[in-house]
Amino acid sequence: MTLETPRLLLRPIIREDLGHLVALDNDPEVMRHINGGLPVTREVFEAELLPTFLEIDARSPALGFHAVCDRSSEDFLGWVSLRFTGDDHREAELGYRFRREAWGHGYATEAGRALIDLAFAEPSIHRIIATTYEHNAASRRVMDKLGLTFRRSFRPTLEEIAAVGTSLQGSLEVWAGDDVEYALVRADWQRDRAT
Repeated sequence: MTLETPRLLLRPIIREDLGHLVALDNDPEVMRHINGGLPVTREVFEAELLPTFLEIDARSPALGFHAVCDRSSEDFLGWVSLRFTGDDHREAELGYRFRREAWGHGYATEAGRALIDLAFAEPSIHRIIATTYEHNAASRRVMDKLGLTFRRSFRPTLEEIAAVGTSLQGSLEVWAGDDVEYALVRADWQRDRAT
């Protein structure tokens, strides 16, 4: 399924996106708040991470990883994702990562809003969360603009970091601070849409 917004095209990640994904995860600035700026080799990405990016979840068109492309040029700008966090399918986690050249243009907000709207069209999803490193001010601004509100600070374990499946982290010593979680519940989304 392809989803269009005023400026963007969201489509499923395909194997041919591997070069874009590897380049994204090898930009130290892009990865600074994700794994401390460490590179992810093509071999590791292809063997360990790409299968997660290629998964299609038939339960909803909002679920899974979506390449975010410029609508007019079809240039790859980054990705946005939505995945269930538990077995009850009531909560989904929003994720996003964009090329440095795409920062500051509102693309993460535009793509995130499109996925959130699509997700809340599903009757089972009642809450959407997003997490980031506490010092990642740009990502926190995106969450604010999407209507998510701060819920908690926490320190993830190495096991929790590895379970995310979109970045690699060898040590928690990289981090001087905590992660933060933001959330949006269906009732608040409906209220915001009405106004």
